[in-house]
Amino acid sequence: MPTYRFSVVAFFVLALMLGGGVRGGWAQGPSATEAKIRQMLEERDQQIKTILKGEDGDYTAKQRERLKGLINGVIDFRIMGKRALGPYWDDLSTEQRAEFIDVFRDVVRAQSMSDLGVYNSEVTYGQIQVQGDSAFVRTTTKYEGRTTPVEYVLERRGGKWRAEDIIIDGVSTAEGYARSFQNIIRKRDFQTLMESLRKKRAEATSNGKSDG
Repeated sequence: MPTYRFSVVAFFVLALMLGGGVRGGWAQGPSATEAKIRQMLEERDQQIKTILKGEDGDYTAKQRERLKGLINGVIDFRIMGKRALGPYWDDLSTEQRAEFIDVFRDVVRAQSMSDLGVYNSEVTYGQIQVQGDSAFVRTTTKYEGRTTPVEYVLERRGGKWRAEDIIIDGVSTAEGYARSFQNIIRKRDFQTLMESLRKKRAEATSNGKSDG
């Protein structure tokens, strides 16, 4: 059976720790919008660190569920999942799409809890570039002595900002999923991809990494 790799640790090392930078072609958004995005991210980051502080890895089920929600709440799983499937998305029924997004989200959420220490990373914030309902943000993070540039592509839907892609050291997470998932579908079929994802979810659940 084909296999694929989740870049989960890289994906979630800094999932909520965003800062901004300048990128060609992007106009600087209104200061009020920039401030709102930054406040949202800083508050979430602080909430995560508050839970992690002093627990030494011994978290209650309620704390783990809260962490999982905070860590993953910034991600638009439907859009990221749709991009991951590319042209194959159009071939799926409504029920198939819904199941795929549910399982994809569950796997990523479970994997995000595998190394909570990374969310204590030192983060350097900068400006946030906004154009209408799109935002491009950049942060520099430091974890275990290593500095890593992380960029995020955000979209605002229903008044909420969500990440459609996370670019770590120049590597797009969304494109990574697309290469892996589409390769499986191209060589085998969509059902094979779903079987692999379901297996990942079952393994995470049996190992106690998934809290529902």
